[in-house]
Amino acid sequence: MSTITEITRTTKTGISRNVDYVGFANFPNQVFRRCIKNGFEFTLMVVGQSGLGKSTFLNTLFMAELHNLKKDKPIESKSTVKIESKTFKLAENDVRLKLTVVDTPGFGDFVDNSKCWEPIVKYIDDRFADYLAEETKIDRSPQIEDKRVHLCVYFIPPTGHGLKQLDIAFMQALQERVNIIPVIAKADTLLPSELGRFKQNIMDDMRKNNISLYKFPENMEQQQPPPQQLPHQQQPLINGTTTNDFLTNGKPHQNGNNNSAPSDLSKRLPFAIVGSTHIKEILVGGEQRATKHRVRVREYPWGTVEVDNLAHNDFMALRDMIIKNNLIDLIDVTKCVHYENYRKRNLPQNKFEEEDPFTQLEKETTTRLAEAEDTRQKREALFNEGVAEREQRLVKKALAMDSEEKENRKVLEEKQALLDKLKQEIANTKRGANLSASSLESGSTGTITSTSLRTNNTSPSDKITTKKRIGHLFGARNCLKKINM
Repeated sequence: MSTITEITRTTKTGISRNVDYVGFANFPNQVFRRCIKNGFEFTLMVVGQSGLGKSTFLNTLFMAELHNLKKDKPIESKSTVKIESKTFKLAENDVRLKLTVVDTPGFGDFVDNSKCWEPIVKYIDDRFADYLAEETKIDRSPQIEDKRVHLCVYFIPPTGHGLKQLDIAFMQALQERVNIIPVIAKADTLLPSELGRFKQNIMDDMRKNNISLYKFPENMEQQQPPPQQLPHQQQPLINGTTTNDFLTNGKPHQNGNNNSAPSDLSKRLPFAIVGSTHIKEILVGGEQRATKHRVRVREYPWGTVEVDNLAHNDFMALRDMIIKNNLIDLIDVTKCVHYENYRKRNLPQNKFEEEDPFTQLEKETTTRLAEAEDTRQKREALFNEGVAEREQRLVKKALAMDSEEKENRKVLEEKQALLDKLKQEIANTKRGANLSASSLESGSTGTITSTSLRTNNTSPSDKITTKKRIGHLFGARNCLKKINM
């Protein structure tokens, strides 16, 4: 039986550090140094219809020119949603952030928007699949590049009514795969009363359709300091006029309040934001102590909207919630919840519930050996079949060669008999010629004459027959040479 005893140690003055101080209180510093060394990886996806200010929002959120608004090309008319990702390396006070921004141009811009969210779902699952493939490698990298989508900011058009069917279908399809935070784009187009009713309608629609959003940590309100305000927000006077109480020219804002954001950020959902990269210098303080401060604003004929003013919109609360307070929690929720759900859906189920691992391993080994033996037998049978077929072809070829050899021998024997006959005839002819020569030598003129007459009386057909026989003789000799070769 194990027991856990809680011991709390505090450093007291006058006691030796070696006796009283162990050192595990320095763990947060070690984590801090490791984070500074390795940096952070974060992937942010923005989804919404064209013209809702997604690129301006990204530039405003990170105070950097992530998207060049002047060079943005108009979206071509296509039948599918396009996925675009860009990676940036940001640094702030020696803290490095590798930021990947994923944009979805074309979403919701078609006549038929049915299932236009499927390319987005596929992109998120593909990033999970890439990470799982790297994680399950035998020889894997000690630090796997994390391209999983950690947050999806969904832009809702400021219609003033509620969620459309496309909004509901999209969030239902992605709520089990990624952290979702809805925002109302271009909130400065709605009156405060309209904006309040619009937010309430959106949250009611989400509850009716069982849509799950990103849940803020329970202890976040206790740990986080109140949202910082710009110096001009803490000073109520700008050129003798209160900025927070005036949104229009000379007309006070109904809900003007420069207090800090509510402790419960869920009350601000969905965040009503305004984005702008236009910077303007304003005077802060009284007439005698006025100082200039640079703020991001959107200017209209009827007034000016300050992006960093919580009385005008929720951008500061959203930025602090994402980056300042919950960025690490968003990464952890993606890793521990959404990625684990993906692994559970795609990895094979555990089959060791009834059998121990060693028995299962033995069965798998036996199965592999049986499969290897079966494969060997099949290959051996195939080899023997090929050998038998080749031997049969060789036997047929040998029989054909024997038959041909017999025929050649028969022809050769006939040629040999003919050759012997021709030789005998030639010998007889030579013998007759010798007799004629001997009779000439004896001086018998009559005999010579009679012999010459007999010789001249030889018919031409006999001469032709003799030539043919000689020709057959030479043909038989050549055939004999070819056979011997």
